[in-house]
Amino acid sequence: LGLDLEELEEIEEDAGLGNGGLGRLAACFLDSMATLGLAAYGYGIRYEFGIFNQKIVDGWQVEEADDWLRYGNPWEKARPEYMLPVHFYGRVDHTPEGVKWVDTQVVLAMPYDTPVPGYKNNTVNTMRLWSAKAPNDFNLQEFNVGDYIEAVLDRNLAENISRVLYPNDNFFEGKELRLKQEYFVVAATLQDIIRRFKSSKFGCRDPVRTCFETFPDKVAIQLNDTHPALSIPELMRILVDVEKVDWDKAWEITKRTCAYTNHTVLPEALERWPVSMFEKLLPRHLEIIYALNQMHLDRVAALYPGDIDRLRRMSVIEEGDCKRINMAHLCVIGSHAVNGVARIHSNIVKNSVFKDFYELDPEKFQNKTNGITPRRWLLLCNPGLADIIAEKIGEDFITDLSQLKKLLDFIDNEAFIRDVAKVKQENKLKFAAYLEEHYKVKINPSSMFDVQVKRIHEYKRQLLNCLHAITLYNRIRSDPSKSFVPRTIMIGGKAAPGYHMAKMIIKLITSIGEVINNDPYVGDRLKVIFLENYRVSLAEKVIPAADLSQQISTAGTEASGTGNMKFMVNGALTIGTMDGANVEMAEEAGEENLFIFGMRVEDVEALDRHGYNARDYYERLPELRQAVDQISSGFFSPRDPGCFRDIVNMLMYHDRFKVFADYEAYITCQGQVDQLFMDPREWTRKVIRNIACSGKFSSDRTIMEYAREIWSVEPSATKIPPPNLPRD
Repeated sequence: LGLDLEELEEIEEDAGLGNGGLGRLAACFLDSMATLGLAAYGYGIRYEFGIFNQKIVDGWQVEEADDWLRYGNPWEKARPEYMLPVHFYGRVDHTPEGVKWVDTQVVLAMPYDTPVPGYKNNTVNTMRLWSAKAPNDFNLQEFNVGDYIEAVLDRNLAENISRVLYPNDNFFEGKELRLKQEYFVVAATLQDIIRRFKSSKFGCRDPVRTCFETFPDKVAIQLNDTHPALSIPELMRILVDVEKVDWDKAWEITKRTCAYTNHTVLPEALERWPVSMFEKLLPRHLEIIYALNQMHLDRVAALYPGDIDRLRRMSVIEEGDCKRINMAHLCVIGSHAVNGVARIHSNIVKNSVFKDFYELDPEKFQNKTNGITPRRWLLLCNPGLADIIAEKIGEDFITDLSQLKKLLDFIDNEAFIRDVAKVKQENKLKFAAYLEEHYKVKINPSSMFDVQVKRIHEYKRQLLNCLHAITLYNRIRSDPSKSFVPRTIMIGGKAAPGYHMAKMIIKLITSIGEVINNDPYVGDRLKVIFLENYRVSLAEKVIPAADLSQQISTAGTEASGTGNMKFMVNGALTIGTMDGANVEMAEEAGEENLFIFGMRVEDVEALDRHGYNARDYYERLPELRQAVDQISSGFFSPRDPGCFRDIVNMLMYHDRFKVFADYEAYITCQGQVDQLFMDPREWTRKVIRNIACSGKFSSDRTIMEYAREIWSVEPSATKIPPPNLPRD
């Protein structure tokens, strides 16, 4: 057709249907489940508008709507034949024939299927996303005097459910539309699962399957954080009210079917819905949650008689001025397995977040360290590196990443060292050209590409990175003739539109860049670049070009991180704290092959006990004081000297994430990075060792563990015969 595939690829919009790591993790999991031959479905919402596109205007983030479906989506197939009703509002009738949820408003859920192919195994799984549609009698069934036009226009109200993704990462905003979205995806999905269960006979004699005894043997539901927590009361409602299963039996079935993955320990991220909202929107589910909670508390009271405080701590219902439902507690009591997403995080889950629940049911709690798919994050985004690896060890590593260990044999192979360095340099040149073409910024491709890309959040400590950039700048200014290791510091990521501090951090980064990048004394020894509109398609370009990966969250705050793994497999070295999966990366590669610095979880806890006083560090460390004073005085914002007072005030008086406490260790560690970068051969040997030790962080390994230890299914390496060949 005379079309260029690469050109088309560049035009295609990202399906940005999630916020950050959690949604991206699910996408990697779908790829791995298909590649491992598991009969698995990914369910979600087909948002008309995904995560906003980020524009930087005058140094500030400006959001614009992500109209990703504007030119159509060739990968999806609408399946109107599987459309399902979802009910909201109404009231509950307790009748002799059982409980009835009546006078509800109905919204239709229209499924759209996207194929998920496994890697060269002829397996194609399905991702099914639901879109909200108003029924044709919407607002017309009401015995109303009937403004027909108004009623048809009101269809938008129902269809708004799947209109837009809430753009908060690691933050809970208790909006009714968000709760509607959560119930919408759950109710549609559970009906779909049960329809599929009933139509599969499994050797059963009934014309229609009515016995749910075997349901947990045939169905596993993995809750990706608490957002689909309503699966638990919804499955109970269907089993008890609709299918007339005995309550205790239904509870057994529900618990054996559901498992819950916790993705964060930040208190502001935990979902706590007002009871009043449930009362109105989902009255039957509220009754079920009350009954489940009563059962749960009766058990706790029997085991710990008289321990009233324990009952209060463990209740699904939080008492107070506004009664709330703690969705995490609901997930824990309603699941047979609860897991964190890296070893350190799973330990925090057991020993602090859900400590009481762990004491009650220790066998429930597991760890499943996150992973990434090597198909997207090595083969597709870094073909040059994949090629030289395949040259040395064959192609089997693509579906068995542990085979990268074989690269350890080539750590002293001069030709391989040269090849690895050459591929990195080519990726850097290519990214530099991309930056010049699209953002009109010229960078020095022989400089160290120092990259921190992730959502902007105080706990991720982009501010620590800023303080290092300012310190570097001040050192160059104070001795311009001294030789410095040239760096291009790239920071990218979106801030939630309502998160004031995160937006200020972006403005600070762009302002620092403005000063440093235009200072003739600095030249091309230091540049600070804000990468606009960071998203998967940009990650695929920047990660293969990175020399240094920054993973610098306060110990105990980043549950796992997955960007850290992408950088490791793509030949960047990591500077990071002992947090999340960094701990296991250091364990795999050897701590001496990462740049580990700063407080451990124990140190953070000790500092909390003694009280963190930022001013101590400010007064003791002259370079820190100089940097903070520059931010404060308007050195980086001459036209608005008070611009950054909120940032400085936070850092000095209420910094939950203790930026100053790690400043000194971070600067020292960055000095060690510079030292090694001046020895390209040693640097590249460390890179090879990192790549060779990254095999554990394949999502294939993660999914094998979920399959065997939570879902009780065996992955299969069997290649299905292609459709053009007869089976057997």
